[in-house]
Amino acid sequence: MVYIAGIIGFIGGFVAGQMLLMFLLRDVSKEDLLNDPYIKMKYGILNWIIAIMGSYSTVFMYQRYFF
Repeated sequence: MVYIAGIIGFIGGFVAGQMLLMFLLRDVSKEDLLNDPYIKMKYGILNWIIAIMGSYSTVFMYQRYFF
């Protein structure tokens, strides 16, 4: 069951990361997004970190409150 909590948290964190990126990158042109490798690496890694943090926090809450 803890795996399901981790997967749900990961998906939720990934969606939250996408929403944050939509907010942070609202003034960046499409051409810059497609051609600048620094933007791809910086914000791509940020999204994965948020997804992992979402998974970790969901598993932590599951273990704390459901056991």
